[in-house]
Amino acid sequence: MAEEESNTVANQSKLPDKPGRFAALLKKTSKGSMAPEDTVLVWPHLVYIELICILFGVAVILFLSLVSPAPLEELASADTTPNPTKAPWYFLGLQELLVYFDPWLAGVVLPTMIIIGLVLIPYIDPNPKGKGYYTFSERKFSITGFSFGLALWYILIVVGVWFRGLDWSWYWPWDDPHMHQPAGAVKLVDLEVILTSVLGLSESPLVTLGRYAVTIANLLTWAIFLGYYAVGFSIPFLFLRKFYKKLGFVRYNLVMFLFLSMMGVPLKIFLRLLADVKYVLVTPWFKI
Repeated sequence: MAEEESNTVANQSKLPDKPGRFAALLKKTSKGSMAPEDTVLVWPHLVYIELICILFGVAVILFLSLVSPAPLEELASADTTPNPTKAPWYFLGLQELLVYFDPWLAGVVLPTMIIIGLVLIPYIDPNPKGKGYYTFSERKFSITGFSFGLALWYILIVVGVWFRGLDWSWYWPWDDPHMHQPAGAVKLVDLEVILTSVLGLSESPLVTLGRYAVTIANLLTWAIFLGYYAVGFSIPFLFLRKFYKKLGFVRYNLVMFLFLSMMGVPLKIFLRLLADVKYVLVTPWFKI
């Protein structure tokens, strides 16, 4: 009996003090290395933290509802079309993507990839750590990747709600939302046209496949598009062998394809905003 008490005291002495003690208790308890008398109860330790989070979330929602309340508009009329016509806020991310991508890509392909990616997460993540306790150091890639995608989605929603006005033009908070923005002088150009102009390439097609004229610039856009995925797949495979071996061949390719596709969304948006690139790759069947 005295030996058991000494072991319990020794285990407790190894735990950190104050807030770190609770996290360490959860972590060690999840691994089954602590006796029941050394664990903590859900109440008040866990429920107390959850209650604080709930109150904080409610406070944020109340603040937003006071700062920007939901507008009550007039009755719908078949003679008047609202300008702009906005989807519900939870769909405004998709509507904002339509500015930067082809409709089939923004409205069908990307949402489908998001759903498939979320469904596949439990099957392509072999990391057993983090079960029963919260950890970032042991799941850096997973938590960072998921947080980035979630933040990107909410950023697009925020832009659609507060920064898009008449004709879906960009309106700063200090702009008059009832005045039309002057027509911009910026003309969006496909990357193929930019390469032809900058590099002085010939516009005559090398090969004509039905209505698809293959030019040198078109081949370069294919090389850039495929090279993005090729480089993205190769870097972890060559320099992060431990990451590759942990996932295996099939899961590695699934993870990298979904991750690179997600990173390609903000990259395409930056190309549109900074270089006036309309589409990176143009074919008769799809445009990216």
